Amino acid sequence: MTAMDLKLIKMVSDHYWIKRDTVVEKISFKGRTFYNKFEKVNAPLNQNVINQHLKGEITVAHSLVNKHNKVENIVIDYNGRDPERFYHKAQLLLREEGFINFTAYKTHTEGHLHVYIHKGHTTLSEAIQLGKMISMKLAAKQPKQWKMFPSADVPDSYNILTLPYEVYAKERGASWSKHM
Repeated sequence: MTAMDLKLIKMVSDHYWIKRDTVVEKISFKGRTFYNKFEKVNAPLNQNVINQHLKGEITVAHSLVNKHNKVENIVIDYNGRDPERFYHKAQLLLREEGFINFTAYKTHTEGHLHVYIHKGHTTLSEAIQLGKMISMKLAAKQPKQWKMFPSADVPDSYNILTLPYEVYAKERGASWSKHM
């Protein structure tokens, strides 16, 4: 994984989250209780931290929502058993919906993917609505084995994703796309 591959994500890099062995905080949200093992570090996410993550020394996550409530990426967190089939169907759907820039990354768990849809400066509420629409259309074609991020169903400190380990596939659309 190169620094250029991670730059495609346009991560919020003014802070990051580090996974701890114990529960850092207990959060009550919409009648549910969440036990967060990620601790927010108010320091820039730099290449040294990323390298430690890639070596497996620490587990680092990045926020999807910046301090202005804007989102650069909508992410499909696929947790199923057939990533090739899932990515093929997701790729076709995303192209059909006019999303021309997206990248799939492998996660720590074998067979799981994070598909970053590079939407660019989008409000949080619009990103959540687009995520729901994409999820609904994907669910019409295959069993639901994914979560969408960002999500309104979890606290802000849960709208984070661990840094990916390896690029699975990249899609950069053509200028003749119907939704340019």
